[in-house]
Amino acid sequence: MPSAKPLRIASVNVNGVRAAFRKGMGEWLAGRDVDILAMQEVRASSEDLQGLLGDEWDLLHDPATAKGRAGVAIASRNRASIHRVELGAADFDSAGRWLEADYEVGDRVVTVVSAYVHSGVADDSPKMVEKYRFLDAMESRLPELAAHSELALVVGDLNVGHRTLDIKNWKGNVKRAGFLPEERAYFDRFVGAEGDELYNAGAGLSWIDVGRRVAGEVPGPYTWWSQRGKAFDTDTGWRIDYHLATKALADTVVSYQIDRAAAWDARWSDHAPVVVDYAI
Repeated sequence: MPSAKPLRIASVNVNGVRAAFRKGMGEWLAGRDVDILAMQEVRASSEDLQGLLGDEWDLLHDPATAKGRAGVAIASRNRASIHRVELGAADFDSAGRWLEADYEVGDRVVTVVSAYVHSGVADDSPKMVEKYRFLDAMESRLPELAAHSELALVVGDLNVGHRTLDIKNWKGNVKRAGFLPEERAYFDRFVGAEGDELYNAGAGLSWIDVGRRVAGEVPGPYTWWSQRGKAFDTDTGWRIDYHLATKALADTVVSYQIDRAAAWDARWSDHAPVVVDYAI
C-alpha cells in the first residue's frame, strides 16, 4: 500500500452484511476512501461478501462454525498474508471471531485483527463461559501480537464497556453482561485501570485504547445503540467497538471518527463504523 497518505482503517459490526448493503452500507463505503475494512457479524458466505464488495477488494473471511452466526472479515485495497485465524486452546472454537492479517505499508508491516467477542449473559451459562475463555485467549495473544509487529491493531466489537464513561446508563447496567466487573478487569489489564498513572499510556499490557485517547475524559462517544425504544435518538449508547493499538501505532493516529448515522432510519447497522487514520 502506498504510504503517501495516512492509512485509513475502519471497523464495524455490520449485523449481517447482506442486510447492511440493502440499507446503504455500499454507499457509505464508496464515499469513505477506506484502505482496510474490518467487519464483524458478517453472517454470509465468502462468495456473497466478495460479490457485495466487488473485485477491487482483497478479502479474508473466517466464517463461524454455525452457519449464519458471527463471522469476521478483513477487506483491503492490497493483498494481505494471513498470520493466524485460531485463538486459544485447540479445543476452543474461535471460528468467526478472530482473524489476523499482515499488510505491507511502505517498508513497514501493519498487523490488523478483526475481533468479535461474545455478548454473554450475566450468569454462569455456557455463553458466559465462552466469553471468558475468549477474553483469556485474547489476553494471552496480545503480547504475542506486539512481539510479532510493533504496528499491531485489534479492532472490532469487543462487547465490553471498559469504564463508566463508555455507557450512557452505566448505573442501570452494573449487573449486565458487557459491564460486569470481571469483564472490565480484562481491559484494566489490556490498557490499564482508571486512576492508574499510566492508564492508556503504557499500563497493563501497554496497549492503547485509541478512542479514549482521542476523545479524552468525556462520555462516549458511543458506537452501539439498542434497537429498542429511543436509544439512538437520545444517544443512550455503549462504546464497545474499539481500536486497540500498540503504542508505536497509536502514536501515528491523526484522525479518529465514529460515523454515527444522521437519523435512526438512516442506519444500516445497530453499530456505527469507527474510522481511524494512521500516518505510517
